[in-house]
Amino acid sequence: MQIHELVPAPDSNKPVKRVGRGHGSGNGKTAGKGHKGQNARSGGGVRIGFEGGQMPLARRIPKRGFNNIFAKNYAVVNVGDLNKFTEGTVVDTELLCASGLVKKVCDGVKILGDGELNVKLTVKAAKFTKTALEKIEKAGGTAEQES
Repeated sequence: MQIHELVPAPDSNKPVKRVGRGHGSGNGKTAGKGHKGQNARSGGGVRIGFEGGQMPLARRIPKRGFNNIFAKNYAVVNVGDLNKFTEGTVVDTELLCASGLVKKVCDGVKILGDGELNVKLTVKAAKFTKTALEKIEKAGGTAEQES
């Protein structure tokens, strides 16, 4: 397909509605805004979240604590869960997803030190705890940090 062959989907290109251009246009006089009222005025209408004077949802709900929008969210795997792999396997994020140990990789995988590791593996992950590093190296494997 070439760029000059691109065609919009049927009925996706509608002509612009020209409002306030006289009675013959079908949208003259009040230009589709009705008679008077807040929405008929220039700059009229209510702000986002306004509920007609009722206490808005954003103010009705209790607020507590602090939500760090820059926090990293890691999928976690325990060292003990890595025993299911055979000796010498390179365990990375893709393999962990394929094996079902990780459902959703958010900002990477973090290996935690819970359990014992009995097989020699090369583990590639975004983060490791100190105990996880010790247990992987004690089993004869290596831990590599992915970016």
